Amino acid sequence: MMKTRLILFMLLIASLNSFAQNADAVIGKWLNKDKNAHIQIFKKGNAYFGKIVWLKEPLNEAKKPKVDEQNPNESLRTRPILNLEILQNFKFNNGIWEEGTIYDPKSGKTYSCKISQEGNDKLNVRGFIGISLIGRTDTWTRVK
Repeated sequence: MMKTRLILFMLLIASLNSFAQNADAVIGKWLNKDKNAHIQIFKKGNAYFGKIVWLKEPLNEAKKPKVDEQNPNESLRTRPILNLEILQNFKFNNGIWEEGTIYDPKSGKTYSCKISQEGNDKLNVRGFIGISLIGRTDTWTRVK
């Protein structure tokens, strides 16, 4: 009986420990839905961020690096898309990374965003305006 309780206690501790580490499960390199960019997700302080670290087509028609030409802020339109931080300030809460934003360089728009994990190798990235019911979810896959 004592041995069973000890085993159950150890399993409980192990499961709590793995849950605590789960917050960092999002860290790594992810391939976007269109399969044309890799986004590196990393942690700064207690928040999670992501930047574009690879583009399938990094150059524009003029054979120059693609820039953030759709940005509503004119002074930011010359910054390169490569290494552009598109995910900002996500906080982990009960299995979901939330309260962050995602920037879409194609449109120049920033959306509220939630990220949830599906297994070890898939992320559901939901961008939305206002409430998360009005939005779009893309599935990203882990780059191995």
